[in-house]
Amino acid sequence: MTLAISAHRVTVHYGETLALDDVSVDIGPGRICGLLGMNGSGKSTLFKALMGLVRPDSGDIRLLGRDQRQARRDGLIAYVPQSEAVDWTFPVTVGDVVMMGRYGHLGLTRHPKQKDKAAVRAALERVGLTELAGNPIGALSGGQRKRAFVARGIAQEAQLLFLDEPFAGVDKKSEATISDLLRELRSEGRTVVISTHDLASVPALCDEAVLLQQRVIAHGPLDEVLSPETLARTFGVETAVEPS
Repeated sequence: MTLAISAHRVTVHYGETLALDDVSVDIGPGRICGLLGMNGSGKSTLFKALMGLVRPDSGDIRLLGRDQRQARRDGLIAYVPQSEAVDWTFPVTVGDVVMMGRYGHLGLTRHPKQKDKAAVRAALERVGLTELAGNPIGALSGGQRKRAFVARGIAQEAQLLFLDEPFAGVDKKSEATISDLLRELRSEGRTVVISTHDLASVPALCDEAVLLQQRVIAHGPLDEVLSPETLARTFGVETAVEPS
């Protein structure tokens, strides 16, 4: 079985600051994995390192059996950023954002063909945004924006999706819609990694979790890693998590 993510002994510094310390994580295909930790624990850095946006000081990373550059070139990786990381004033429509997921399929002309337009329509339908395809992306609610970026990953046909705080600032309806979508993508064999500090959303959605505090505190099935001891080591306080 080819692992979706294989990261071994990854260390990252920002100047003199240690962001990740000897991190090793293996995640199989068709899984939803929660990446849990406090602000400053290294979650965003690990995301960036896995996607090839940050060069580790040491360590090895493979995505779906490929190096990161090849995985990106093959269109296998999709990213749903935090809301604050996006310029929502940029003049693009919802449909434009989703079509960006097809760029790797367009060829040299960058001109969408009928199959590309059909893929965008199907992705918009899956996330419930068909009627808003012509609206500016900045005019959408927080939850609708997240759904648009998930649709971009679906249209891209990505096999590995990274979502950074997908439920922050999202209404309950959008949270439920996104969660249902992620379960569908898992059933299709895709792998989803969610960075979050919202413990309440994890048991009902994730198959496994990585608890991070610069180092991996624990990684495995939820019933094994979400113990009071590991949560205290990760978050610095006694934390209870309701079972799903």
